[in-house]
Amino acid sequence: QAQLVESGGGLVQPGGSLRLSCAASGFTLDYFAIGWFRQAPGKEREGVSCISRSDDSHYYADSVKGRFTISRDNAKNMVYLQMNMLNPEDTAVYYCGAAPGCSLDTPDFGSWGQGTQVTVSS
Repeated sequence: QAQLVESGGGLVQPGGSLRLSCAASGFTLDYFAIGWFRQAPGKEREGVSCISRSDDSHYYADSVKGRFTISRDNAKNMVYLQMNMLNPEDTAVYYCGAAPGCSLDTPDFGSWGQGTQVTVSS
């Protein structure tokens, strides 16, 4: 079964950093654009960032621009999200999804994993 597996979440203080990883199980990532999404309690899942198949386009939500960086290593079948200057509003479960092309629209993506919890708190 094609699925993505997220890891790297945790508890971090405001201003801290985390790097999330997204690994593919059962398929090859380099045929897909990969997006990172997050869902906070009581809120809808929202797009955070997306990287194109060829790594020539990166997209970011306004709320994370300048703080988050998406990257991919097709040789390792991995996508990463480097998150810096974290604040409590970044607290959420983070998911990665696969799509034919890049967007920040949740319905465009599939092969969701279980997510990884990110908590920003002092």
